[in-house]
Amino acid sequence: MEQIDRYMKQYGLNEVLPLAVRPHLKLVRYAPGEAICIQGAEAEQLHFLVSGKIRVAHTSAAGKRLVLSFKHPLDLIGDIEYVRRTPFLNTVEAVTPVEMLVVRFEDVARHAQDDVTWLHYLLEGITKKFEMKSQSMSFNLFYPVDVRLASYLLSMTPEETTLGSTVDELTDIADLIGTSYRHVNRTLKRFVEQGLIERDRRSIAIMDRAGLIAVAGESIYE
Repeated sequence: MEQIDRYMKQYGLNEVLPLAVRPHLKLVRYAPGEAICIQGAEAEQLHFLVSGKIRVAHTSAAGKRLVLSFKHPLDLIGDIEYVRRTPFLNTVEAVTPVEMLVVRFEDVARHAQDDVTWLHYLLEGITKKFEMKSQSMSFNLFYPVDVRLASYLLSMTPEETTLGSTVDELTDIADLIGTSYRHVNRTLKRFVEQGLIERDRRSIAIMDRAGLIAVAGESIYE
């Protein structure tokens, strides 16, 4: 409970959530690659991201997946689902070790259903998400593959980490940034030639983060 109180104070959640909600909060930890929410699964809890980085992706009716964004603290997962009482709209996975403050919908509704401060917080957060979704769709439609791939690599590889490089994983990356496996493979080879990354059959290592940032420019998923 002490760690929860620290996070509440750090991110100003004491000013957002009514006091009666606090006893219902629990701290949940996730390992890198672990699913936090699955698109289409029943949504029953709000997740406040208080530590680490997460990836938000959406799967279309045709089975195509697309990265929407990467999130850092403080971010709220499940707010749209809480308001509309719908299944999860997207899949959320931990990129780094993640800590979240989790609370059940029913506990929030019981104590904060008519709380003006909480409702304003929800409205502001949901509005920002729709704006970011529009930007992420534009990013995938209008920016070239080298920019998208550089951005993805930067987002998925915190410093001193590497990313998988098997055929399945490259196919996964291609789907997530909206291109083909062959195009991803060609772009990675060019990044190797430019000294931006090193690559073997199992992994990709970032060698020149500043160089990748220069490729990505300002238009990154985060």
